[in-house]
Amino acid sequence: MTSKPQTPGVVGGRLSRDQIADNFADLHPPLDGHEAMVAADRCYFCFDAPCVTACPTSIDIPLFIRQIATGTPEAAAQTIFDQNILGGMCARVCPTETLCEEACVRETAEGKPVKIGQLQRYATDTAMSGAHPFSRAASTGKRVAVVGAGPAGLACAHRLAMKGHDVDLFDARPKAGGLNEYGIAAYKTVEEFAQAEVDWLLGIGGITHHAGQALGRDLELEKLVAGYDAVFLGIGLAGVNTLGIDGAEKANVADAVEFIAGLRQSGDKTDVAVGRRVVVIGGGMTAVDAAVQSRLLGAEDVTIAYRRGKEAMSASEFEQDLATTKGVRIVYNASPKRILGNGAAEGVEFAYTETSGGKLQETGETRVIEADMVLCAIGQTLQGVPDGLTLDGGKIAVTGTGRTSLDGVWAGGDCASGGDDLTVTAVAEGRDAAEDIHGQISA
Repeated sequence: MTSKPQTPGVVGGRLSRDQIADNFADLHPPLDGHEAMVAADRCYFCFDAPCVTACPTSIDIPLFIRQIATGTPEAAAQTIFDQNILGGMCARVCPTETLCEEACVRETAEGKPVKIGQLQRYATDTAMSGAHPFSRAASTGKRVAVVGAGPAGLACAHRLAMKGHDVDLFDARPKAGGLNEYGIAAYKTVEEFAQAEVDWLLGIGGITHHAGQALGRDLELEKLVAGYDAVFLGIGLAGVNTLGIDGAEKANVADAVEFIAGLRQSGDKTDVAVGRRVVVIGGGMTAVDAAVQSRLLGAEDVTIAYRRGKEAMSASEFEQDLATTKGVRIVYNASPKRILGNGAAEGVEFAYTETSGGKLQETGETRVIEADMVLCAIGQTLQGVPDGLTLDGGKIAVTGTGRTSLDGVWAGGDCASGGDDLTVTAVAEGRDAAEDIHGQISA
């Protein structure tokens, strides 16, 4: 029997292949040449531009936009890649509305910023269709192990290879890319862009990718330190926080990160099972990505439930608006108490909350939201940390440009303390650690 949005239970194929393809089309279609020129013309090319300060990788945004305006997008891409080798992906997934575009003088004056993200995509897409923009320096004979092939690891590996070092890039998963490949909504990175970008990045040479190699299972930090001139850890946050409520073990209660990963690895997505009524628990980008994609797969009713108020959600205003425009309902001040159902999820009981005196407390009222699928997006945790590494707030403690408590070991990205859990921040940390590693092993 063919499934449809009203089909009970958790099933695949709620929509036709063509409907799903339309639903998962590019969230921000690329600018053509004329559109890019018009968008670039709005830039004031500010001195001491606030957009540059707001960019975690400190891209010279006025310069690359001026280069686009003068008809040299390849030069613009070089300006971007000098600071952010994953500028193509960041142009697609960065929350520009809370970073560079929020700081844009046009946004302050007119409420309409320059389209920095889309202009960055125009430049990088243009350049990535050609030769790799960097050449590798003469071999130094030095070897560096990079564990984790996500944004931080890729940025670190590329910068080290560019300086002539040989890099072994290890990752637990079958494909490189980290969250770019497994953790970002499919409509934000279409046409297998994540893997195309990895292949392009590895084109510099000097980087050997080793898939299916996990720290603690297949790799020992002590042996890596002994066998390489330096080690960089970009292992991300592989663990997930648990709900810790009655019924969390019931069937069809799943981790939102794994749901997104499975969807990203699906071909036409018709085989991805989704509930008729889906409840997503959480308030971040992952919650929004899981909820929106549930709707795009054909779920009839999708609700995001967050225990605090709208202003406290870590998902940006843009992401929240995106969710609601796609038909997702967001329920604020609702804390999960238990998952109902006989063997499988049938609903979630929530307690209403309020903030009083700076503290979150329950009001005493409850409500039940029907659900045959519950996705948990309440944060990720560090797993498999080797002995000897000092932790800070549940992450690997680092100082300066990623130095850990162990000599010869650096860390960056989501697994390291200090930075925001953003692709662009991970790139900056991987890049800066590579510069520090280069200085140390070249001395």
